[in-house]
Amino acid sequence: MSASGIELETSLGYLIKETSSALREAMEAVLRPLGMTITHYSCLELLAQRPGLSNSELARGTFVTRQSMNVLLQRLEREGVVTRPDAAPSGRALPTKLTDRGRRQLAEASAAVRSVEDAMLSGLSSEARGELREHLRSCVAALREAAPRI
Repeated sequence: MSASGIELETSLGYLIKETSSALREAMEAVLRPLGMTITHYSCLELLAQRPGLSNSELARGTFVTRQSMNVLLQRLEREGVVTRPDAAPSGRALPTKLTDRGRRQLAEASAAVRSVEDAMLSGLSSEARGELREHLRSCVAALREAAPRI
């Protein structure tokens, strides 16, 4: 055991962080030539699956602040990638939708990101991929449940 009490070679938390870092680097590498960031891509992917999300919902789904998401949405709107109404249909939230240009951008980015995921998972069988997915979901749920007590 190390002086800190955590042996990095056997720490699952450290391994997950290392995996996350490597995944982020690989995704950035394939998205950069497309003029996109991971947040940009994630925003488009969320909007394709759930059209009409608000700035706050997109920020939560992409793990950034509302302010950062608002800056991104303003840029994407200027570029014709997304549309938002001038006034909120109800309340204050402006529902955001992809344009045809946004869908084309997303298709190219999704293929690039899929290639990264395929490479990451290439050493795992289909069954092992499913088990990994379930184990990771279980870890997330356990952490969220324990958060108030930690």
